[in-house]
Amino acid sequence: MPSRQYAYQYETSPRKIKPDYSKPKKNANQYNKAKPKKQEVKKPNQDEINKTKKKQEEQKAKNALIAKTKVAVFFKCAILFVIVFFMLFMNSRISESFSQVQNLKQKITELQKANDQLEINIQNSLNLNNVEQKAKELLGMQKLSNKQTSYISLSKKDFVEPRTEKVIIEEETNWFDELIEKIQKVF
Repeated sequence: MPSRQYAYQYETSPRKIKPDYSKPKKNANQYNKAKPKKQEVKKPNQDEINKTKKKQEEQKAKNALIAKTKVAVFFKCAILFVIVFFMLFMNSRISESFSQVQNLKQKITELQKANDQLEINIQNSLNLNNVEQKAKELLGMQKLSNKQTSYISLSKKDFVEPRTEKVIIEEETNWFDELIEKIQKVF
């Protein structure tokens, strides 16, 4: 018959199967007195110390490199933001200037139209017939008749007298020159 460990039991009785081995029983005092064993702490040798120091230094170098890259990325992003902001600002200034130029061009065309209209009005008012008509209507003027015209005869001499006065040209002088002139007048 096979050993009991590998055999399958067909028994249907409610009794429990006992194991083939027995567990040693411990006293309650043994649990209280049981102390954990001290594990021996193995002292690392010089090579292990050097390896851990190298690993720590490499880790510090990696951390420093990561920090530097983070700072560099931050500054690059900040510079990019400033450049984009400056470009947008300049673009808005350009569009504002362009709109001002368009407004000024529109005002120029309006003023040129008004100027052209005023020139036409001036030319119409300077027409000799219009001047004559306004003089008659507004001022009550009339054309000259032969009775109103008188002629005088003048001799052919020139009636302009030549200038006999001496022309004095005053030059601007500074205070030092004036002081020297005053001293010369005194002596």
